[in-house]
Amino acid sequence: MTVRDDLPVMVIGAGPVGLAAAAHLYERGLPTVVLEAGDGPGAAVRQWGHVRLFSPWRYNIDTAARRLLEATGWVAPDPDILPTGAELVADYLRPLAELPQLRPALRYGARVVAISRLGLDRLRTAGREQAPFLVRLAEGEEMLARAVVDASGTWGTPNVLGASGLPARGEAAAGRYLEQALPDVLGADRDRFAGRHTLVVGAGHSAANTLLSLADLAAEEPGTEVTWAIRTASPARTYGGGDADALPARGALGSRLRAHVDAGRIRLLTGFSVHALTPAGDRVRVEVRRADGGAESVTVDRIVAATGFRPDHSIAAELRLDLDPVLGATRALAPLIDPNEHSCGTVPPHGVDELSHPEPGYHAVGMKSYGRAPTFLMATGYEQVRSVAAALAGDWTAARDVQLDLPETGVCNSNPDESVTGDNCCGPAPAAAPAGRGLATGISGGLLATPLGLVTLDVAGNGQAGGCCAG
Repeated sequence: MTVRDDLPVMVIGAGPVGLAAAAHLYERGLPTVVLEAGDGPGAAVRQWGHVRLFSPWRYNIDTAARRLLEATGWVAPDPDILPTGAELVADYLRPLAELPQLRPALRYGARVVAISRLGLDRLRTAGREQAPFLVRLAEGEEMLARAVVDASGTWGTPNVLGASGLPARGEAAAGRYLEQALPDVLGADRDRFAGRHTLVVGAGHSAANTLLSLADLAAEEPGTEVTWAIRTASPARTYGGGDADALPARGALGSRLRAHVDAGRIRLLTGFSVHALTPAGDRVRVEVRRADGGAESVTVDRIVAATGFRPDHSIAAELRLDLDPVLGATRALAPLIDPNEHSCGTVPPHGVDELSHPEPGYHAVGMKSYGRAPTFLMATGYEQVRSVAAALAGDWTAARDVQLDLPETGVCNSNPDESVTGDNCCGPAPAAAPAGRGLATGISGGLLATPLGLVTLDVAGNGQAGGCCAG
């Protein structure tokens, strides 16, 4: 690139991956500005702060961030402890954001609404690579950048509740009955669920977390009912690998859920595609259309839509993006992460080459880089930004030396055979990554029990494709 070197790299988002990008860019000596729409670091993480991660601290801290923090005397939390989202912010993200090396670069309350090239729309080619990026904020301020690293995630753009990727009939008008993924069932949101009948729609770990909390609430609050709906014929993917999982807390999540379903404390509905929502007094009737043409309905008080998330690329509409038409990831990355073909054990390490677009200098990283694929990992995001920062600094040897060391999940098939248990369905991890890449030193697996763009996104149980390591 020949864009002016005095301009900063613009990082969008101050979550774990965005702050990791800032740390790596600082170590590379590149001027950086971090634009965060929220009022502080980890704004989206704080919305699910009550949830405990099922990955211990050892997998949740970026290498460059660790170096900067430890130089100040910061002591990392016990590597074997499982933090909550709130603890992730308090004990890691906030201290990182307050470092004197990074704090001047952060701007809060700065929502990016558009990215383009100064003086050029998407059609103009002449002089494009020399033109700086133009980043427009919601209040109208415009800023120039030499490169853009978009780590804004997908938390603000959840998938719809209806099947076929379309909103259910009446979904837009039924907002008063709906909850986004991961409500605080046993805490701040308790009164909305206690003594009521809740339907949880979704087949990922976010759904599992909510179902377990609702089961605990039902044991304490008479009249509390829990129904779980998935579009597939079996919950095997959600139950996961059990004892074969290298992260015991993740394996236990599925085992506990299975026990509640088997005991009848959670009613499971399979082959469930939401067709329409109709208010029924203080309740809502959920109409279901089955693949065989059959129809039925269930009437409940609350619906938790744990159906996953999708990227919003509209802010980059004037950039030249090359997006896979299915996943919304780059065309180079899409075949490596396609949940119809790959799952946690078969996604190879990847970096700047797979994240690049025809628009030089623009990279979507973190959960947003995976589009609708549900197998993203926070550790993967850290490696992505390390690679991108190295490339922006001109160190292509480091940029292309991508490696990951991740725990096994114990279940690795996107569409597992229901007759095969999680501890013997997995094939081996790839022996080597594609040419020019580092070796995959472990089998990838979901690291957080959240649907955020930090780790593995929740897999939609309403028809969205998903892998078994969704979390």
